[in-house]
Amino acid sequence: VTMKKTIVKVKGMHCKSCEMLIKDALEEEKGVSRVNASYENGEVIVIYDHEKINENKIKSIIKEEGFEV
Repeated sequence: VTMKKTIVKVKGMHCKSCEMLIKDALEEEKGVSRVNASYENGEVIVIYDHEKINENKIKSIIKEEGFEV
């Protein structure tokens, strides 16, 4: 399995619970291996299996949680 890493710039995260919302939503998805969300840096780092999920899907999940990418 070839894992990919993407860094998504996210607007609207302003606290730890924002990070947790995104982390929990992404970790529920098949193919997502690891999520590191940082409101200080305004970014979410995702390690994922590109055969099961892609960057566009990752971004749409973040948007569904109410954040801007």
